[in-house]
Amino acid sequence: MLKLLFADERGQVYDHPELLALAGAGEAALPLEPPTPLPAHATLAVLPGRRPLGFDPGRGEIVELSEFRIGKRLIRPTAVAAVLPPGWTRSELPAFRKSAIAPLLPQWAYTAAAWDDQRGGHVAWALHTDKRTHWDPATHSTPDLPKLVQRRLLRDDNPLLRQLAKCALEYRCFTAQNTFYQRDEGAIPASSGCNARCVGCISEQPHDGPQASHQRIERAPEASFMARIGIDHLGAAPGRTMVSFGQGCEGEPLTRAREIAESIRAMRAATSRGSININTNGSLPENLALLIDAGLDSCRISLNSAHQPLYEAYYQPINYGWEEVRESIRLARRRGVYTAINLLSFPGVTDQEGEAEKLCALVATERIDQVQARSLAIDPDQYLAVARIHGAGGPRLGLAALLKKLKRARRGLVIGNFARGLDERAAGA
Repeated sequence: MLKLLFADERGQVYDHPELLALAGAGEAALPLEPPTPLPAHATLAVLPGRRPLGFDPGRGEIVELSEFRIGKRLIRPTAVAAVLPPGWTRSELPAFRKSAIAPLLPQWAYTAAAWDDQRGGHVAWALHTDKRTHWDPATHSTPDLPKLVQRRLLRDDNPLLRQLAKCALEYRCFTAQNTFYQRDEGAIPASSGCNARCVGCISEQPHDGPQASHQRIERAPEASFMARIGIDHLGAAPGRTMVSFGQGCEGEPLTRAREIAESIRAMRAATSRGSININTNGSLPENLALLIDAGLDSCRISLNSAHQPLYEAYYQPINYGWEEVRESIRLARRRGVYTAINLLSFPGVTDQEGEAEKLCALVATERIDQVQARSLAIDPDQYLAVARIHGAGGPRLGLAALLKKLKRARRGLVIGNFARGLDERAAGA
């Protein structure tokens, strides 16, 4: 029996003795797929201004839990969700009813959760989409990290390192932390400006939006500063060595293609080790070509949908559109660059039949190497307000079925959550 979770005014989480858990992909309903035990390093989150919705098996109907008595105390319950660690992709949204004065939720990917009587523990509706361990939270934010950051800053006056230190210690960005651990995929922020106005942007929001979870880099760094970060990391990091332009604390790196290209040429003049990657919105194919000419070998292009109306409604692009994004994907594959799409997934939208057909056609036609399944971090109602109008529609397949459909559409397609190093890229993909 999967019991409804709710929280009291102090944030204490309880499971309901009778009501069953529901999922809320637009409208509350019984979940499509079974849950999994709450992953290690996942957390439960309280959703203020939102009442939990559960299923009453006795009456056979959905009910709003507006009050609940615990001993002598009458509480006003609040909805509860899970927030997942890296490597997991949400498959269901939490079910709730929002009050008229409910605040916008902070930018996290809220996942349906419940209490499982049979397992005797919490469960969440999530898929383990990348089981590699190099992004294990246990190996990040370690007690020695502040000292590693301090030592690096003392021996290197590169101003870009000060931004990365903030990202590593305050925002707990694993890619920024890797720069100081000198391992795996290291971060190189490159741009303070952007040519999109994403509804769920985590580094810049309008005054009436939610508080951005990151503060954008104030000044775009010079090519020499970016090159120094890259040369140090590619030269010292062991194993699957990689540096990536385009981080959560910045705007769009393709708007600074000439400076990035100069830094890539300097890196490649110093070392042939590792991979150089860009995380981008794919808006400027001619600028992406400059980076490939300089030595870029991998790109990850973010999108929430392959359906033009929904893509453009969410990204609100400035002086580009969906066709430019598609051309960037074609260019990257034509030039032999390992090409991934960063699929910002949202249950009840991304897994609709119409959306799935568009995604499968994109993956197959453009011969994409990898789909990185990422849960879109946004207040669910904020995204649904856009998707209801502009989405491709159709019956819901479920996230697991969508990922299987994508793999059938493109032989050799890699499904995961993280970038692949040079030695991890399948020759046939």
